[in-house]
Amino acid sequence: MKLEDLKIEYGENNYQNAYIEKNDKTIDYETSKELAYVDIVAINKGLNVISEFFDVNAVVTVSGVGICAVALGKSLEDALLKVMDSNPIDFMSATIICSTEVDSDFAKKLKNTNKIVAPKFTKNAIEFLETHDICYVTIHTELKDYKKFISNDIKVTPLGTLVQTPNVSELNKDTFKVVSATKPSVEQIEDAVFAWKIAKHANSQAIVIAKDLKTSAISQGLHSASVEFALDYSCDMSKEAVMASDMGITIHDLNVAAQGRIGLIIIPFADNDLIKAADKFNIAIITTGFTNMLY
Repeated sequence: MKLEDLKIEYGENNYQNAYIEKNDKTIDYETSKELAYVDIVAINKGLNVISEFFDVNAVVTVSGVGICAVALGKSLEDALLKVMDSNPIDFMSATIICSTEVDSDFAKKLKNTNKIVAPKFTKNAIEFLETHDICYVTIHTELKDYKKFISNDIKVTPLGTLVQTPNVSELNKDTFKVVSATKPSVEQIEDAVFAWKIAKHANSQAIVIAKDLKTSAISQGLHSASVEFALDYSCDMSKEAVMASDMGITIHDLNVAAQGRIGLIIIPFADNDLIKAADKFNIAIITTGFTNMLY
């Protein structure tokens, strides 16, 4: 089913009218079933994240329109098992977004899910998905080119129409700095970059806990409770893990991170008091030099 054939029965709620129209920023894709308004929003959210990892085996799960879990793996199946372990409850109802081709063995592990998105599906995978009435969406546009299709963010409000350029920020070696006395390992730095790329696409006040290129918690939009929520959800998996935030954190947040035995924190900025407190707990701090909030 090509885009020009797509119809949306209703919007976010069944009393809202909605439609989708093609434009010069529309990627090339097709779907096996009609997509709802929230499906398209969820797929877009997942593709924003997966495009950060287009050249590796990556799996992203999105429930509703929130990012649930993200993982990289030696294979796509390995990444899938990691996200299932990271957030098994939301996985059952999530939209699954993949960076590489889905084969039948992979598809069989998703027989209880609703939607799968990938650049390509093998013939046997398609047969399985259709037999089990599972919607699959094929992204024909190369994922490495996906960011070229991200358009301005537009919000129409009673106060006026807000327009801003898209968030296509990248880490800059000139502002990416270790500012703490405790120095991170190579593996922690890799996890920090991984977590930062995910926090970039989560809603503002995002906290991402990650280790071994796998999220253990993603908290977003909770303001002062974000760190506590993320660490409570991550539980024992926060030990020596990385914590990424899209904005600055407080001394209280750092104390909570220390209780969760976080090993490294990546944040936009850190003042001397925060750095001294981190040094006290032997927590490494990396600053990026800029905020990355998404409302």
